[in-house]
Amino acid sequence: MGNSMVREKPLHELIQKLERLEAGPVGKAKHKNKDAEVGSWVTLKKGNRSFLTKDKQLIIFRDQFFPRKPTMSELTPEASRLYRVRKTTVKMLHNRDYIVSENELVMTPEAFQTQFGDNPTREMMTILVEKMDDPSDNLFVFFPEDTKVGVKPIRNYCNRMKDENVTKAILVVQEGITPFARQALNEMAPRYKIEHFKETELLVDITEHTLVPVHRVLGRDEKAALLKRYRIRDSQLPRMQVTDPIARYYGMTRGQVVKIIRPSETAGRYVTYRAVI
Repeated sequence: MGNSMVREKPLHELIQKLERLEAGPVGKAKHKNKDAEVGSWVTLKKGNRSFLTKDKQLIIFRDQFFPRKPTMSELTPEASRLYRVRKTTVKMLHNRDYIVSENELVMTPEAFQTQFGDNPTREMMTILVEKMDDPSDNLFVFFPEDTKVGVKPIRNYCNRMKDENVTKAILVVQEGITPFARQALNEMAPRYKIEHFKETELLVDITEHTLVPVHRVLGRDEKAALLKRYRIRDSQLPRMQVTDPIARYYGMTRGQVVKIIRPSETAGRYVTYRAVI
């Protein structure tokens, strides 16, 4: 056998080495005063020391059985953007009490890539969910491919909603909708309730910001009990505009009441209520 052949090692020895394997970043590393591509080396840890090895058999074994998981930085810019937008959308649906799976809520870049591929399209990201306490209350989420959405795709979405007996939808648009499309949405109300968000509004979840308190929309019975307890009308409550970002996030409508819980240094928490107008 020639010197170029790789000496075979027992499987248990390879596994022991892999247990000490530390994934290195893509780039260059110093090795014997020479630049070496990390991708062609394997970084191993032994105690507090680490070293690079060019054990070809170990590298092949690692790549075959322990493929490296993609991170946000490894997704294409477009895929990374869509991953963030969809993840926030799913969290928003969950906060509106729609049923979403745990896998959707905690989806990783790797899982997103596995489900939608390296070059996902917006059309394949369509979501259909139902309310936790009302199976007849379904909602579509559409991600239009058009940069600015016109009347035609909205008509198509409405036809699909009609076919599947769904009356609510959310459009997640890239830049916005045309004036004619906005007029079409108004004409479809109240039979069809179609909200729209820009992708930039869903790149981050505003409810996870440290300065945003907890909001919870009251049900009809809870609202009636609140007004009865304090002997007031909802018009006497502090107000929140229906166009407020938080109101839009939770899909609030005029007449609803939202409970706001803030931390308090003295009382532990401070509760207020606002009526949506």
